[in-house]
Amino acid sequence: MEVLEFQKDFLEEVKVATSLSGEGSVATFVSVATSYMINSEALPDFSPAFFLGTGKSNRKIRVDGYVLDDFDNTLTLFIANYTGELDNEPLTKTEVRQQFDRLRYFIEEVYGSKLVKEIEPSTAVADLIDLMLSQKAIIRKYRLIFLCDGLVSNRATNFEVPEIEKIPVECQAWDINRIFQVCFSDIGRQNIEIDFKTYTTLGIPCIEATSANSNDYKSFLCIIPGETLASIYDLHGSQLLEGNVRSFLSTKVAVNKKIRETILQRPDKFFAYNNGVSATAMNLRFETTPMGRFIVYAKDFQIINGGQTTASLSNARHKDKADLNGILVQMKLTEVDSDSDQASELIRNISRSSNSQNKVSDADFFSTHPFHVRMEQISRRVFAPAVAGSQHETKWFYERARGQYFQAQMRMSKQEKAKFAAQHPKGQLVTKTDFAKIRNTWDGLPQTVSKGAQTNFTKFAEIVDDMWTQQEVLFNEKYFKESIALTILFKHTENIVSHQAWYEQGYRANIVTYSIALLREQLKKQFPDSELNLLQIWNKQTIPIALSDELVKITKIVFDTITDPARETINVTQWCKRDACWSKVKECSLLLNQEAMEPLMICRDDARYANKEAKSGQKVISDAEAQAVVINHGAPFWTKVNDFVLEKQIGSPDMRASLMPAMSIPRKIPNPYQSKKLLKLLEIAETEGFHAADSE
Repeated sequence: MEVLEFQKDFLEEVKVATSLSGEGSVATFVSVATSYMINSEALPDFSPAFFLGTGKSNRKIRVDGYVLDDFDNTLTLFIANYTGELDNEPLTKTEVRQQFDRLRYFIEEVYGSKLVKEIEPSTAVADLIDLMLSQKAIIRKYRLIFLCDGLVSNRATNFEVPEIEKIPVECQAWDINRIFQVCFSDIGRQNIEIDFKTYTTLGIPCIEATSANSNDYKSFLCIIPGETLASIYDLHGSQLLEGNVRSFLSTKVAVNKKIRETILQRPDKFFAYNNGVSATAMNLRFETTPMGRFIVYAKDFQIINGGQTTASLSNARHKDKADLNGILVQMKLTEVDSDSDQASELIRNISRSSNSQNKVSDADFFSTHPFHVRMEQISRRVFAPAVAGSQHETKWFYERARGQYFQAQMRMSKQEKAKFAAQHPKGQLVTKTDFAKIRNTWDGLPQTVSKGAQTNFTKFAEIVDDMWTQQEVLFNEKYFKESIALTILFKHTENIVSHQAWYEQGYRANIVTYSIALLREQLKKQFPDSELNLLQIWNKQTIPIALSDELVKITKIVFDTITDPARETINVTQWCKRDACWSKVKECSLLLNQEAMEPLMICRDDARYANKEAKSGQKVISDAEAQAVVINHGAPFWTKVNDFVLEKQIGSPDMRASLMPAMSIPRKIPNPYQSKKLLKLLEIAETEGFHAADSE
């Protein structure tokens, strides 16, 4: 898919979303664009907060939204330019700079005027201002992002912006080409390019571990100055950390007290005491001097182990004014072949193996969890019932990996694309972060959903990983259909909120998640022997009028509750992240129309029977899928696994016993039990360094 084709699809998506949401086209554009950025890990989350006005000296000020990265304390502010047209001339550097100036003026007005007193309380921009004022002491950097649906000039790249009260400011222009390149690259994130000579005169000294190299990668042992590592982190923030590591650290203590103690009290012992960092990169460049070989450049530099060390060095220099001169950090750097088809998968596997000795669960590597694979498989084979007079059935497309929906169409002809779009409407695309938001809402965690996409997804991953370990057949076709029913419910509730007279273009995400969670809570109380028949919604592919009427009432109650002037926290956005807020919402007086809702319920006995049938069906499918994977690998592959297992002495006795029939395929076929054991053994082997791709 080319960028122009993507732009056409993108603009059409914005137009459709605008008509469905009832929000303005610019607000919808910002929502769609930032959702792409979140899914590609360019952003941790996004909160809309529109404000347009004038400041001192009649300066124009504007902001469209924000996010504060809790990991590296970067405050990102957004401003947007949306035309909805295809053929606009690229924006000049002067035009783009004017947009950044409006954002910068907004920051200056927040800190230097009476703007806070002029903004109406309980609005999204009031929350932003409150956040900026209350968190001013911890904000490390301002990142200003300009979003546009067209193109910007190639010259509109580097913008030198003065610091704001000694806090650095970074500007990024995200046009349609940049969104396309980042969100649909093989890597799935922006490349971080490091010129090491800007930090240290010669670069990074290294020794190549030639005996450890392969066709796909080369390994180097390096020593990187602590000052350099901290400076690189200060510039790139949490984007420097590989996605799984960032996800893991975001829910733990980011700065290790022991590391900080060593930095401050025993800097001369740091190299001896600290385990160092592991990193991956591509396209390394070297220079050889009389003092040895030095790495001077790295593309897509990512820290895959040692995130706490990196963050601790930066924080100690920033908060404690620590002198990092003299602190050296050992670094294992793996150069991955950028031309390899397996590059991104290899980086993830290296990350997983590198962290295998830490307390990092499978949930922290959830992007490769079999849960995703199963949801993807079900979504590709299950048809949704035809509705609204349509003559054909459709499918809900579960996007297990970023950009799958568009990548599936890349090599299709125009006729094939039309057929694909008819069978997989863009409005029926569900990303894994959407899935996590919807399921956690239904499971009574609106406060977690309100904490943002990354935090919510991590929590969902932990829940699913635990349930998968106990009984993976719970995640079956019925579970998928019910999840899609909840997706329909979620979209419908968003639409309800957007069209209410009381809605003031703020907190919609919070209102929706709390309203659906409150609906579930009240259904449990008022229908103790029944539950909402989600399969009925799946079969109709729409929300019954009776349920819609209840949601109109519920959303107003939720809005009044979360914006109640007597709330414990003034900032509504922050209030919605607290358990106390959910407790307050659950106390709301609400009586559902029992007569109208009764036909939409299913008794628990019938629901249990349906669940039992679904689990039995999934067990048959799971057994067949496991056998198919094992057989497809073939006997030579399992012979290599056996050799590796014997060498490393890993796996349980029954796992190793299952290798005997596998090494005799097709003369012998492992049964379903043995097949599942073999796949588990393969996971363990890969964690220990076995590379499946090299063994096929």
